[in-house]
Amino acid sequence: MHKTVDVSVDAMLEDLRTLVEIESPSRDPEALTASAKAVAAVIENRLGGQATLVESEAGPHVHWSAGGDPKVLVLGHHDTVFPLGTLERRPFTVADGQATGPGVFDMLGGFVQAVHGLATLDDRSGVEILMTADEEVGSHSSRALIEERALACGAVLVLEGAADGGGLKTGRKGCGTFHVSIAGRASHAGLEPAAGVNALIEASHQVLDIAALGRPDRGTTVTPTVASAGTLDNVVPAEATVVVDVRVESADEKERIEAAFAALTPHLDEARIEVQGSISRPPMPESASAELFAVARRLLPGLEGKAVGGGSDGNFTAALGVPTLDGLGAVGGGAHADHEFLVVDAMAERANLVAGLVNAIRNA
Repeated sequence: MHKTVDVSVDAMLEDLRTLVEIESPSRDPEALTASAKAVAAVIENRLGGQATLVESEAGPHVHWSAGGDPKVLVLGHHDTVFPLGTLERRPFTVADGQATGPGVFDMLGGFVQAVHGLATLDDRSGVEILMTADEEVGSHSSRALIEERALACGAVLVLEGAADGGGLKTGRKGCGTFHVSIAGRASHAGLEPAAGVNALIEASHQVLDIAALGRPDRGTTVTPTVASAGTLDNVVPAEATVVVDVRVESADEKERIEAAFAALTPHLDEARIEVQGSISRPPMPESASAELFAVARRLLPGLEGKAVGGGSDGNFTAALGVPTLDGLGAVGGGAHADHEFLVVDAMAERANLVAGLVNAIRNA
């Protein structure tokens, strides 16, 4: 069994401040380059060796290997959802037992905890760290690298923030976005409304059809989220768009939903529909985490596991059949929100949990 080692919370907070104060919004390669260099420096300072910056169109991913036969991939991302300038409004602060600032919970805190946990291990052989630059925007440039390293290592620990109350994330829904474009025909709304094909009316029919695809009893949610139509108040709208968020628990439901979107048909004569999108993150079944979660429970008795609706890069690794455990990052809350926070008192325990899991996986 892994023995608990003292880690310095002050040192963790110092590294966390460094990273939070280098803002890293997705889709900003310049900011992400600065962030990647800082992430690499934290790894090298605490663990030695050399981290590699893997260039991509999204910005640099950071990869580090301790060498030896790969056994476990510690996976996270250094991009955040917050635009440049958020830090000025919401600077990094530690007060009342909480650290706040853009990205503390999602997911810079989890990364810092993991690095400091790994630093307590005398032998780090077989461990790899991958911090990607585009998780918040779909992981399009990092997915192949994530999958390659996950298959090479054979086990994945994901550093996303903990579930409510500090539990681990043992299952995740698959998720995706669909864009439905509707083409009608413009005409004068007063002089000859019947000469037009009203894309807004067609969109209204489609929204009701799409919303009816949800199956909450099967864990499937289908939620129209953004819509637009029309140009002027006296013109029959020629175009409309509807954006839809979809979450599914099973591969069967993924197939059903994708087929249903492909089969959408117009209600109005001469209206045309085009659908783009897919369920791009496959579901992460709880079976993928069962073995590793049992190990975590032995290390930290009473630890809870929870299946959640949000997706992460763990969805990709679980879909490959690689044992994957998620939610190993910060204890806190408010992901993607202004009240985002990290619980300082939980940092040392989480650092030790990651170290204990790594040891157990390597010794299995």
